[in-house]
Amino acid sequence: MTRFTTDIQMRFRDIDGMGHVNNAVYLSYTELARTQFYMKIAKKERLEDIDFILAHADIDFESQAQWGDEIRVSVWPSKIGRSSFTLSYEIAEKKGRRVLARAKSVLVSYDYKTHKPKHIPEDFRAILEAALEP
Repeated sequence: MTRFTTDIQMRFRDIDGMGHVNNAVYLSYTELARTQFYMKIAKKERLEDIDFILAHADIDFESQAQWGDEIRVSVWPSKIGRSSFTLSYEIAEKKGRRVLARAKSVLVSYDYKTHKPKHIPEDFRAILEAALEP
């Protein structure tokens, strides 16, 4: 399986007073990519079907994005545990492929009825394992 990619529509509100995409916006970009990745690979149709929560996120900024840049986010699983998994992201300027940021997030498989972590379902685990990158 190749990395899941999605193009992001930059919005005027993404730009800060310094004229570039504000650092906090990159987490919104990863959130959108993560949601689309999950909905597609797990074949979910409703947001209510999402059964994980975000436990940790980190990001390293490499280059500035400015108004007019086209943004592309790639996402792939990089670690799988019993109840959690790590997704890695590359946020890049689409045309020149300049890397803007690299990020990781740890997601915990979660039972919203009991409000407790649960094991990653076997069918989803198999999908993650098929796309796993070191």
